[in-house]
Order: sequence, then structure tokens, then C-alpha cells
Amino acid sequence: MVDIGQSAPDFTLPAHGGETVTLSQYRGQKNVILSFHIFSFTGG
Repeated sequence: MVDIGQSAPDFTLPAHGGETVTLSQYRGQKNVILSFHIFSFTGG
């Protein structure tokens, strides 16, 4: 569990274009917003 103000743990996920993106590659360069859409693109 991450508390407010605490850094998120590093992780790697596939991006929309097929490449992989690692959170730490943006550390100190850009703000990152994580948004989870559980039922998007599932037909349900």
C-alpha cells in the first residue's frame, strides 16, 4: 500500500503502442498519472 506523498514502487508495463514503459524512466523528468479502467475494452 502506498501512502499519500510516498513514491510509487517501480514497475514495467506494456504501453499502448506495444513497447514497454518503466515508471523509473520518468523519475525526475515528468509527472506521471496512473489511471486504471477495469472494464475498458472488455465488452462488459
